[in-house]
Formats: sequence, structure tokens, C-alpha cells
Amino acid sequence: MKILVVTSVFPNSEQPTLGVFVRERMFRVARQCKLMVVAPVPWFPFIGLLKPGYRPLVPFCEVQDGIEVLHPLFFNVPGIFKCLDGFFFFLSALATVARVRRDFRFDVIDAHFAYPDGLGAVLLGKVFGVPVTITLRGTIRKLSRYLLRRVQIRYALGSAARVFTVCDDLKRAATDLGISPDHVEVVPNGVDLAKFRRVDQGSARSELGLPAGGPIIISVGGLVERKGFHRVIEVLPALRRQFPGLIYVVVGGPSVEGNYEPELRRMVDELELHDAVVFAGPQQHDRLHLWLSAADLFCLATSNEGWANVFLEAMACGLPVVTTLVGGNEEVIPSEEYGLLVGFGSPGELHDALARALKRNWDRDRIIAYARENTWDRRVVQLMKAFGEVGVHGMDNG
Repeated sequence: MKILVVTSVFPNSEQPTLGVFVRERMFRVARQCKLMVVAPVPWFPFIGLLKPGYRPLVPFCEVQDGIEVLHPLFFNVPGIFKCLDGFFFFLSALATVARVRRDFRFDVIDAHFAYPDGLGAVLLGKVFGVPVTITLRGTIRKLSRYLLRRVQIRYALGSAARVFTVCDDLKRAATDLGISPDHVEVVPNGVDLAKFRRVDQGSARSELGLPAGGPIIISVGGLVERKGFHRVIEVLPALRRQFPGLIYVVVGGPSVEGNYEPELRRMVDELELHDAVVFAGPQQHDRLHLWLSAADLFCLATSNEGWANVFLEAMACGLPVVTTLVGGNEEVIPSEEYGLLVGFGSPGELHDALARALKRNWDRDRIIAYARENTWDRRVVQLMKAFGEVGVHGMDNG
């Protein structure tokens, strides 16, 4: 089988942490079949002058782990005309996919995110006569609030041969749009146990230059408002009175959603938390286990998630998780043996949960064991079965 992955969210040399979860999943699928990636990069004339560094120039062709990844430019007007993104995505990828098709006769187009990627992939599938799968990853409810995009999303999902979601919550979002439950299959994300493993906390802190004593809370993610770093900073003063020497480590950098770091640093200044907050910046995926192992507790006070890989990655390093009761979070944290869930938008609840978690004597071996039950290998078996069914159906139709 040959699969063409089509997505606008994929790591590249300029944005190595962009869409790592897509690569982690599909490069494991590539061990069972042949795979290529077309990852259009948003582009708009003079954007470099209007917003320096907002959209870095990315090489057209890269080879990652022996797999060819192509980055055609995707015409994208910042802030407006978003209802045209799916059509522009399709047009921008068309010539590249046609060239790929000459030498790589793909059986399935696999898209990630419903819009614009899913719509663009469905239109490509109609041009080249191949079935399309779409994976929903957490943006569908937000985008479906807009009528024109909702109509396009419904069309894309209904036209796909199979819709995957990373959690049951997103399956409900798809069925709320009128998509049949039988058309949707839940395939959660997994964790790479070779990359995410617990190492000695003292050694990790020493290597990273973190204080040897005192508790550490860590958050990992793109520095955007949605991830809720500011919500943790907001409750730090009260927590520091209970836990002297408490440090909050923020790992991450700007993402395609924006850059909230200036606002976070302003909060740190106003609350006089300079000695309490460490901005570690973006980190290579294969070094995250050091930062996680150095901490005592993982927190992500997010407003929206699908299935957050970072929770399993933290748990694979022995960390309990405190997060908000949104999206698929309660599916990843199904028991208080692994972490605590709090209502979104309640600083008091967040403070109390963090304090409880810091005081509690967690069974970290049990937390690690739970992470080990959710490896990528299990997900790939399910995916390959589904891709095989879709590919056979596509050949029958052809």
C-alpha cells in the first residue's frame, strides 16, 4: 500500500516542533507501507515585512527519516477570507500532488485536521480518483461556528472514505455535524517509550541547570493563549506561599497560532515571579524527557484539546497531570491515579488541585505503567487495518 499524507501541520527544518504528533503517528505507519508527505506551507506576499518571522521560509523538499516531505506554498490571507482556505489549500497542492502521482501511485490520501486540510484533500481525491481519510484533532468545534466553514467541513467529512478522531469527544463533534457514527473511528494518539522515559531527577536537574531542591511544575506546548500558561502563573504567588522554592518551568515557543510569550513575561514582571518562572524555550523532542524527569508535576490549564500526546509523554516520565475538564482530557486522564481534572476558568480549583497534587505521594510506577499501555504500536495496528479496508474499497470503486 502507498499512502500520501496531506497536512499543513507537519515539522520542517524551520519549525521542528510543528505537528510532531502527525509525524510520530504516520512515520510509524510508514514502517508497514510506503509513504510520502505533502505539507503545504501558508504564504502571503510581503508577510515577512508585515510580521517578521511569522511565517519562515521553508525548503520545498526535505527528507526526514528517509521519507520525502514536500512543502508547496499555500496561499493564505492572514486574518480574513478564511472561508477560502480549503480551496486555496487544494489549488496550492494540486501541481505538487500531480507530480508526485506520476512516480508514486498512492492508494489513499490521508489528511489531518478537518479544515482546510480535509477539504483540500477531498478535492484532491476527486481529481485523482483515490479515497481520502481525515483525522480530527481538536479544531473542529471552533471552526464549525462559522457557517461557510461548517458547510465545507460537513462536505469534507461526508465525502471522506473514513474519518478518524483521536478521542470520543471529537467523534461526538463529527456526529453533531450530521456524520454517521459508523463513518467515524476513534484512534487515540500514542507515546514513544524510547524517547519518553524517566531518568534520575537529580541528574536531570543538574544537566538542565535547575535547582536541586524544591518542587517543580512543568508545562509543555506552543506559547499561545489557548494552552493556559498564564492561568498557572496567575496562581503561582499563592502556591509559593505554601511551597517555598516552587519553580514553574515553561517549555515551548511560538506556534502557527501566535506568540503569547510577551504577555506571559509581562505577568511574571507584574507578579514579581522572576525567580519562580523559567522560560526554557522550544526543546528538541528527544530532550523533552530530561525536562519532564526534572519536574514533580505536569500541568496544562488548556481551553481546548483533542487527545493531548504531551499528557502521555509526561506520564511516561512518571509525572501526574493536572489539567482542565475540556475536550478529550478526561479520556487521557481516566482516573485520579494518574492526575486531577479541574473545571475550566476556575483559578481557585486550579490552585487547589495543584496544591493537592504537590502534597500527594503518587505511585509513579503505576503512572508509567499506564503510559506503557498506550504506545504507538497499538495504534498503528488499528490504522493499518483501516487503511487496508479503505484502499481495497477504493480499488473496487476504480
